[in-house]
Order: sequence, then structure tokens, then C-alpha cells
Amino acid sequence: MLLFKNIKGDRIDPVNHTLEVIKNYPYTEIHIGTDSQNINKETRYTTVIAYRLGTRGVHYIFSRSSKKIIRDMWTRLWKEAEYSIDVAEWMTQKITIKVEIDMDYNGDENFKSHKLISAAKGWANSLGYKVNVKPNNQIATRAADYHCK
Repeated sequence: MLLFKNIKGDRIDPVNHTLEVIKNYPYTEIHIGTDSQNINKETRYTTVIAYRLGTRGVHYIFSRSSKKIIRDMWTRLWKEAEYSIDVAEWMTQKITIKVEIDMDYNGDENFKSHKLISAAKGWANSLGYKVNVKPNNQIATRAADYHCK
């Protein structure tokens, strides 16, 4: 499994951390999302597990990894869905939680990422996850975007 950290840089066990958050905030919504950026000669991926604490804001942990640059946009964006779904599947196998997956794909047909929505959302929906795409409810992918740069 990926190494997760908090914004201070401390290593975090996602399962224990999630259980602690749920204990303190029973109505927490959990969102998982990934974003990527091509920087120099590498593609950087950041996956976020975000906890929406009712009316008390959002807290999140993240994992960042890099690969040799992926110039093909479709391949790079599909990998974002793979990372998010892999983390969601891993987490839901460890603990019984409801997870939403935020995908950084645009619902507007004028954007190239729109063409991935049907396949990626269908895959995640078939596994039982609610999926959010732009411009709706992008909690995890906004944090992932921030840590990708």
C-alpha cells in the first residue's frame, strides 16, 4: 500500500487514522481522489483520503509518487482512476466504511478528460462507489492538485 502522510509530513496509517476520525466524527464523509502533473521528466501522482467532518471542515492525508513521464494524457488520467479505486478497495476491505471517489475529470464536453468519465465512473460504480466529477464535490482532488505541484 502507498505511504500516506499528513500535511506536517508525519507518516500515517490510513486504516487506524480513518478509524480514529470516525470515532471522533461519526458523520464523516470519506472521499478518495488522485491528481497528476507532468513535471520535468516525471509524472507525479498524489492520492488523497479526505475526511469531511460535517460542518467542521475537511481534514486529509495524502500519498505522493512519481513515475517516468507519461506523455499520453489518456494513460496518465486513467492511472488517476486506478490509484483512487485501488486505495478505496484496499480501505474498504480493511474496514467497513462508505467511500466516495472524486475523479478529476470534467463533465463539460469541451474538455478532453470528459471522454474518460463513462468508463472510469462505470468501473467505480460497478464496485459500489459513488463518483463525483467536476464541477461537483471535488474535495479530495482539490487537495491532491495542491500537493501535486
